[in-house]
Amino acid sequence: MAKEGKPAKADKAKAGKEGKAAKEGKAAKEGKAAKEPKAAKPKAAKAPKGEAKKQDGAAAAPKAPTVRPRRLVDYETRVIDELMKHFQYGNRMQVPGLKKIVLNMGLGEATQNAKIVDGAVEELSRIAGQKPSVRKAKKSIANFKLREGVAIGAAVTLRGRRMWEFYDRFVSVAIPRIRDFRGFSSRAFDGRGNYSVGISEQIIFPEIDYDKVDKIRGLNITLVTSAKSDEEGLELLRSLKFPFRERTVSQ
Repeated sequence: MAKEGKPAKADKAKAGKEGKAAKEGKAAKEGKAAKEPKAAKPKAAKAPKGEAKKQDGAAAAPKAPTVRPRRLVDYETRVIDELMKHFQYGNRMQVPGLKKIVLNMGLGEATQNAKIVDGAVEELSRIAGQKPSVRKAKKSIANFKLREGVAIGAAVTLRGRRMWEFYDRFVSVAIPRIRDFRGFSSRAFDGRGNYSVGISEQIIFPEIDYDKVDKIRGLNITLVTSAKSDEEGLELLRSLKFPFRERTVSQ
């Protein structure tokens, strides 16, 4: 039994040596392959940053030129010079101008019917071209059946381009559609050059479809200016072609 075991051990030793030799041969081949440099791939030439931007701009559709509101252009080219001569300002920065326009619609009946608020918000957004904010009651009043947090109105504030576009539509299109219109009173200033006017019917605006109106509603429009006095505010709005009523001897 001892003699037969010796050849078996010799065979195992030979097999181990052959396995080690095979592993060493594979490792050597892999090392040579890693050391050999790979063929460099040709790189595509990159265009300069400026040319790439030009190509992207050429591919994109050309943008339409932005048209400035005509009332703003009229204010900058004509009204400023007229007010400087009238009030003898020393600097163009002293000339008053429009800062913002606030549209406010009161909804007292919304305490009984909440759906009225949705219709008013939709109409006011069409008139102003901007989504209004819903105003809620700050405290409860039992005599008016009013609870805190109930929606009672909607308001929107216009500035910049939208302000001038709305002013142009209001003066040129909406006001001439008022029935028996004879001009607005010049006494509606608040003492700081800001002017407020009440509109009894929202259908004077062409954006409102008369067939889809559920109820005639009124709204208040406040023209906020940078004037320091009512006289400056009055002259500013007159220069902007706001239709004031002609004063009589009694006034």
